[in-house]
Amino acid sequence: MRSIEELLETPYHIIDILPEQVKADGPGQYFAVERYWLEPSRLSTVKRKHVDLVLKLNCYRAVSLDEETEPNPDPERIAEAIMTRYVCIRIGDTLITSAPDDLYLTVYNADEALLRLLRTLCIGEGLYLWQPEQE
Repeated sequence: MRSIEELLETPYHIIDILPEQVKADGPGQYFAVERYWLEPSRLSTVKRKHVDLVLKLNCYRAVSLDEETEPNPDPERIAEAIMTRYVCIRIGDTLITSAPDDLYLTVYNADEALLRLLRTLCIGEGLYLWQPEQE
């Protein structure tokens, strides 16, 4: 199994409240809207969607937290980690990262079957899965 450091160098997708990457020179007011969503009660709502998505995913796939080798920690532990700290969620050779003050999750090295499942789960949570332009 690859290390977290190795997985952070692989292609990635974003699970987000927005359906695609916002262009830097776009005509909208992305940063003002982002500040709005980062207000604690709104951010908490988004983070609960992240928790629900990961817990639903855990019904289909074994997950572990950070460098732990024992899969499938208690759902309360998964939820607490996502809500309160930076966490690496391992699913085999896939990595999902979450920070408590981010409106998105980053999914590294996911295969097509996992991406299909994530797209379906995102729909149920009102989230989107997209791939940014990668260098």
